[in-house]
Amino acid sequence: MSDSEVRKVLELVRRAGIMRPRDLKPHGLPVSALWELHRRGLLQRLGRGLYALPGADITEHHALAEACKRVPHAVICLLSALRFHDLTTQAPFEIWIAIGPKARRPKAGNVPLRIMTFSGRALRAGVEERTVEGVMVKVYSAAKTVADCFKFRNKIGRDVAIEALRDCLAQRKCTNDELWRHAKTCRVANVMRPYIEAVV
Repeated sequence: MSDSEVRKVLELVRRAGIMRPRDLKPHGLPVSALWELHRRGLLQRLGRGLYALPGADITEHHALAEACKRVPHAVICLLSALRFHDLTTQAPFEIWIAIGPKARRPKAGNVPLRIMTFSGRALRAGVEERTVEGVMVKVYSAAKTVADCFKFRNKIGRDVAIEALRDCLAQRKCTNDELWRHAKTCRVANVMRPYIEAVV
């Protein structure tokens, strides 16, 4: 690799935060460049096919950035989305992601994933785009996450869903209208109704 290619790769990694070898193709750079720079000590390897600058500013949501770089079509959901929105005291060791029913399931990697299958409006509604360590992370809004928690209450626990609902309204992370809209999208309006009425 020439010095100019090295500088170009390092600048791309600096801007992107986390890079995969295939991210270099549109820039006309060899996909082996990241491994080569890692071997030289100029990049750190975060996991299989994921590279960053040494000493990069690692935030509390670093695992979300890694997961979304690995699975760009995924949306952060349920317990991981609750954690992102500060609506739970739980710290899940897996990153919960939602993908469509026909989406390719990711292979096992450095960050453990809990893969949920969403479809139709339940997959598309309430998606927000945030930047974490230079990586675009798709995460469900607070209101959509609360509705999802009631939909999947048998997996995560009814008490977690109720706590999330209370915290969401107490912290004003959403409005009642947003909650009702997403409750209808997730088909849990009747389940959520008594809890919303008890809180407001």
